[in-house]
Amino acid sequence: MIKHKWIGTIAALLMAAAVLFTGIAYLNPSAFTSITESAKPAYVSAMDKTKVMSIQIIADDTTDRYSFKIEFDHYITGQTWLGLDKLAMNNMQGDATYLKEYLSYDIMDYVGVESPLYAFTDISVNGKTWGFYLAVECLEDSYAKRVYGNDHGQLYKPESMGMRGEGQMNEFIEEMQDGGGDNAKPPQNDQQNQVQKKAGGENQQNIQGNLNGGFGGGMGGMSSSGVSLQYIDDESASYSAIFDNSAFDTTEHDYKRVIEALEKLSNGEDLENTVDVEAVLKYFAAHTVVVNLDSYVSNIGHNYYLYEDDGKLTILPWDYNLAFGGFQSENASNVVNFPIDTPVSGVSLADRPLLGKLLEVPEYLELYHEYLRQIVDGYFNSGLFEQTVDSLNARISSHVENDPTAFFDYDAYQAGVTELKELGLLRAKSIEGQLDGIIPSTSEGQSADGNALVDASGVNLSALGNMGGGMGNMDGGMGGKIDGMQGVEMQNMQKVMEIIQAAGENELTEEQLAQLKEFGLTDEQITQFKSMAQVGFGGMGDQRPDTMQGGADNTTNRNPGFQNQQSVITSGYDTNTWLFTGGCVILLIAGLTFVVLFSRRRRRY
Repeated sequence: MIKHKWIGTIAALLMAAAVLFTGIAYLNPSAFTSITESAKPAYVSAMDKTKVMSIQIIADDTTDRYSFKIEFDHYITGQTWLGLDKLAMNNMQGDATYLKEYLSYDIMDYVGVESPLYAFTDISVNGKTWGFYLAVECLEDSYAKRVYGNDHGQLYKPESMGMRGEGQMNEFIEEMQDGGGDNAKPPQNDQQNQVQKKAGGENQQNIQGNLNGGFGGGMGGMSSSGVSLQYIDDESASYSAIFDNSAFDTTEHDYKRVIEALEKLSNGEDLENTVDVEAVLKYFAAHTVVVNLDSYVSNIGHNYYLYEDDGKLTILPWDYNLAFGGFQSENASNVVNFPIDTPVSGVSLADRPLLGKLLEVPEYLELYHEYLRQIVDGYFNSGLFEQTVDSLNARISSHVENDPTAFFDYDAYQAGVTELKELGLLRAKSIEGQLDGIIPSTSEGQSADGNALVDASGVNLSALGNMGGGMGNMDGGMGGKIDGMQGVEMQNMQKVMEIIQAAGENELTEEQLAQLKEFGLTDEQITQFKSMAQVGFGGMGDQRPDTMQGGADNTTNRNPGFQNQQSVITSGYDTNTWLFTGGCVILLIAGLTFVVLFSRRRRRY
């Protein structure tokens, strides 16, 4: 029998153990690897990137091949799919290969970036085959808890293209017509198919030239809202592009931490405690390899997430359908030889301090090069890249061939995959040469010594798809194969858009139709313009034009791939988590029991 003098000590130890283990599990799940690995949300295993999912949507929807987001908790608080709160389904717009985004995330995974989960999926809507997409875990609450634990920090999606319509397109076109140069600003629209200006300030003959060729040019003014992550001042309103796009509820105190970090970053001070250096450099290494310029490193300044925890910043990947030269790249040589030490477009490294300030530090520059070398040697030179492309092609080719709403036909897909493989290998060869000092690693150096560059003349870059490509094989509202805005002169574009916008959501009048045809537009092009105007100019370029609110009325979620499964309401815990929590509760109850016994024995004596 335990003497009563030990009861208090035992009770205290048991309760302390319960509180300690519960606290550690809550604040730092990674400390219990064997438990947390088996206790991951069920959607982690369901979103298997080595398999093709199948998603069925039940919804009142009459659109064409848009991308979707499903918010599982939009109508029912706390509802998830296997623990996931939001899922994006990307439509492959601009990607003839179907592989750009998948491979980008795969390379991110390889080097250790905390990427979202992703898997190919067949989608049906109201029982009808819809298309072949890429499902991607949205970077919101479920992602944050999965990656950083319950006590995670704040997530922001800085976005310079957040406003829709309201005449900005006309203003931008007018600035371009007037020779606006680098002061021409694009329409504030979160769609990706923005009408933009070629790097170098040259006005284009027509919009088609912008969509299919090099992009860039004058968007330097976008840094004023915070997307560049440059310090402006201490007022939170000066960073609207960041704070207006918070994933979670935030306060001025949260904003203050970010602003203080941006000030230190811009000054190059205390970088080790201001930036998660390793995580950020891994991101930029992978990002540089895949040459995704529709991002932070270009004058667009979007398509990334900013994670802040206790004043330390990290950048996270998002939206890679225009990687491998699908944006702001005039030819294959520019993609293959994209300089690793000045990996920006339309801006300078000084304009992008999250990258520029780190590369100014020799130690960090060396680490960045080490990550690049790791990707080149381990992912490309080892044969892994080719094996991955071949295995993916074997896995998805039949799905692509049977995709009823594909932007590109099956022959274009096969041709794109072939060119992508060649482009990737040449890209790795150029990076290796830049790391070895054989090829200049800056844009200035390459301009001075173009003979040292890797020859990429044999690669057909357009076969991979680009920002303006692949709008032609859908049935329905966008109609048949469309050559976009070909034949519409720039000087007429403003008037065309004014007529389209004047109609709003109403049908065009006979007078308006006649006016449009006077500009040389076909019925097909008029339909396209009208559809594009309804979602903001650029139509379906952005991967997020539609959101399917996940509720009982309009979505059905199945597993695997959302088949044969009811909607799930879950807090994200599984059996192992409950067992662990239950053990802690038992320890606590045991401690309380000893306390009660001790108290009674004291009264008895």
